[in-house]
Amino acid sequence: MGSRRATIADVAREAGVSASTASVVFSGKVSVSDATRARVVAAAQALGYTGPDPRAASLRTGRAGIVAVLFRQRLGAAFRDPVNAIMMDHLSDALAPIGAGILLLRDDGHTEGAPSLTTAPIDAAVLLGCNEILRESVETVRGRGLPVVVVEGDAGEGIPRVLLDNREAQRQAAEHLRSLGHRDVAIVTLPRDGSRERGYLTRESEITVDVTLERLWGARDAFPDAPAYATAESSIDEGLAAGRALLSGERPTAIIAQSDMLAAGVIRAAEEAGLRVPEDLSVTGFDGIVVDGLAPYRLTTLVQDAAAKGRAAGEAIVAMLDGREPASLTLTCTFRRGNTTCAR
Repeated sequence: MGSRRATIADVAREAGVSASTASVVFSGKVSVSDATRARVVAAAQALGYTGPDPRAASLRTGRAGIVAVLFRQRLGAAFRDPVNAIMMDHLSDALAPIGAGILLLRDDGHTEGAPSLTTAPIDAAVLLGCNEILRESVETVRGRGLPVVVVEGDAGEGIPRVLLDNREAQRQAAEHLRSLGHRDVAIVTLPRDGSRERGYLTRESEITVDVTLERLWGARDAFPDAPAYATAESSIDEGLAAGRALLSGERPTAIIAQSDMLAAGVIRAAEEAGLRVPEDLSVTGFDGIVVDGLAPYRLTTLVQDAAAKGRAAGEAIVAMLDGREPASLTLTCTFRRGNTTCAR
């Protein structure tokens, strides 16, 4: 064979089967007998054949076989959040029928020299969350004539969306605290914009991240004057820093955190300050994930279906690549009371 790459035809001749039979062994789309499969696999190993040439498949289909997923945060931080990990697992599963892989991009305006929406060979894009930078990315993708789906954000007319009932869900947690007699309540939010600057929010116009704004509205439906402190990302460390800031002055009796990771950090800040949760400080989260090291606490939180969110985004991409019109979808969260809230 020399240095020439072995082909499926070579494998078929070596195994004594037709090229189409050898092909389906590798595609997995049609069942073959165990004996035939074993002969084809043995021939492939003998010839050093590892599978179809992806470049040839790309030429045949006109597709790269790659879907870009854009995060609005550092990728390391993104995958420390179990919500993102679950969502990506099920997004990948939903793309499996078209054999598409995933390219992770951090689209924060600082991607010079790295793969980007402009240069990467992709078939479609999924935007996780939406801020002012990611909205610009929509125009880049659409300018290339590629399908795009937004998860938890509004990128404009004609863009399919997979949404959560963020405002209504957050309102449930806030009303729960109000029913327990709490009036001095503070809010720890997700990032306000692409800069991820920490600090107190003074104007809603500062917020360009849709999820942050919707959850803030939900909390303020019950507590319109509640102070809010923005974090740089959804993490325990950011929750700890925000909790320290909020508990250093006139102390609230309850804190609404916009994620379970942030809530776990707030609880650590409370313990550090010698406060008991929930007797001295009630805390609510959002997501319904398992946070390592949080025991004996079980957060009062809103449980979202991150698996369904990822699956819906993947199915929308598959539909568009197949020429079908995907429907936008809004998923609902479930309020779950734990042991981190009690009566004032």
